[in-house]
Amino acid sequence: MIIREKYMEQIRPFYESDLIKVITGIRRCGKSVILKQILNELEAAGKRCLFLDFDLRPVRTKIPDADTLIAYVSEYLEEDKLYVFLDELQNVAAWNEAVRTLRLYNTSVFITGSNSKLLSREFTKELSGRYVSFHIKPFVYREAKKYADQLGRSFGISNYLVWGGFPAALEQLDEDARKRYLNDLNNTIIYNDLENRYNIRKKDVFEKIVDFILVSNARIFSAKSISDYMKGQNISVSVPTVIKYLSYLKEAYVIEDIPIFSPKAKAKLNYYYKLYDEDVSLNSIRVSGNRYDLTHNLENIVLNELIYLGYDVTVYNNKGREIDFRAVKGGKIYLIQVAYSVAEEKAYDREFSAFTGIDNTVKKIIITNDDIDFSTSTVYHYRLKDFLLMDEL
Repeated sequence: MIIREKYMEQIRPFYESDLIKVITGIRRCGKSVILKQILNELEAAGKRCLFLDFDLRPVRTKIPDADTLIAYVSEYLEEDKLYVFLDELQNVAAWNEAVRTLRLYNTSVFITGSNSKLLSREFTKELSGRYVSFHIKPFVYREAKKYADQLGRSFGISNYLVWGGFPAALEQLDEDARKRYLNDLNNTIIYNDLENRYNIRKKDVFEKIVDFILVSNARIFSAKSISDYMKGQNISVSVPTVIKYLSYLKEAYVIEDIPIFSPKAKAKLNYYYKLYDEDVSLNSIRVSGNRYDLTHNLENIVLNELIYLGYDVTVYNNKGREIDFRAVKGGKIYLIQVAYSVAEEKAYDREFSAFTGIDNTVKKIIITNDDIDFSTSTVYHYRLKDFLLMDEL
């Protein structure tokens, strides 16, 4: 497994903190692997560590609840700090009471949990500001390529545009096996994690809305527009219900909603969002045949890359013309337009004209899958294959 240094460098400053370190993210994105990489790093530095995996039945049987966990960890306490790693902690009854107590000892506590029972709302509510969280995502392209190389597999950008970056998906030997794995993962997230957790009664309506959202990534939506669309499909669902369903998907890290920035208001517009899939495979497994939506998936992976690189991202409204991303980092602002290709004149004119009226104090970028450089005197053109390996814009 590759070392995911981008996440490790975010977590290291908190190794000695008494805050509870929560490693969170969508199922099978590699949370437990990150936890073990932290463990290995601390052990290599001579630190005393205790690792408990509550996915293992013997561990769950031996340590079923908060009191038992506190007593068990206490046996290992000494003068030197103890670094405690609790994987799949949701399997412990009253887990929140245990970690709130353990952080008061001479310990540094790291936890992960399944999305079915330990969601963002849970640790916000249960840990009350006593934590710092780290959102782990599936592989970006550079990580997927590195892992595929380790496995001795071929995995180019075209593969990534369709199959995304879930680590175990890369391990599958062929396309059929990859589809089967991703469909099973999807079913676990939607049916087990969400429908069962929230006791959703109208499961068919929920699943149709989820399918519509995930296959329509990189589009601007409001809860009302989704409700109106479903009514056009003879499915009656209220705006409050749509808002509730969207919140479930966000809490389970299935979607990312990017607000729209209005330069006129100098603020984010709160009613409309552009919705993106956490991983483009969630789109691809929903299309019929092999008609994969490479155009919107490309925009989706650009967003994931920008987030990975640490940019604050919104959609930009340029006097009624949408620019896909306004990316901000270190006080620098970048406006980014994404297209599969601008080789044809019509596409070229459409994408470049989105920047009309914007002065040159802001760096303007177009990212496409073309090999030819279409840069102008005022707009930089980045080829996708180059952008996916950049460390900065």
